[in-house]
Amino acid sequence: MGSTAATALLLLLLLVAVPAVFAVTFQVGDNDGWTIGVEYTSWVSEKTFRVGDTLEFKYGPSHSVAVVNKADYDGCETSRPTQSFSDGDTKIDLTKVGAIHFLCLTPGHCSLGMKLAVQVLAAVSLEPPPSPSAPSPSPSAPSPSPSPGNAENLKNAASKGIMSYGKIVVTMVLMYGVLN
Repeated sequence: MGSTAATALLLLLLLVAVPAVFAVTFQVGDNDGWTIGVEYTSWVSEKTFRVGDTLEFKYGPSHSVAVVNKADYDGCETSRPTQSFSDGDTKIDLTKVGAIHFLCLTPGHCSLGMKLAVQVLAAVSLEPPPSPSAPSPSPSAPSPSPSPGNAENLKNAASKGIMSYGKIVVTMVLMYGVLN
């Protein structure tokens, strides 16, 4: 393969991979997974979830994952899930800002703590804050976060995505070596 083709291939790989740098897959419950005995309120409090991230629920055959509304979450009501899964390894993409509620449909499991409420924030924007001469946003548009918040978002994204970035760099170096 010629040098130009190899360069084009590497650029294409980079363009495809860069958006994935900032998306994070969280294994619910970390190594414990989705089961009875895990304090999910503490687990969720140590994390920041953003649009584009994925929750991965790993669980045994006696458990399930259901998406429910807040009232059903609060009351451990299992009869009206909006979605339910029982495959043992459920991945749920976080696609919109706001709260999303999960529980296990097995009788009694929710009251034993198998429930999770996640607050999803907007995806990190890499756009710089508007310059002072930029026009003000319209009243119907959401106001942007102040600059310190944007800096914090970038810091969180960088720490979340560092492993993905490392994998991309290693892949690119290996591909370059193979193609040359």
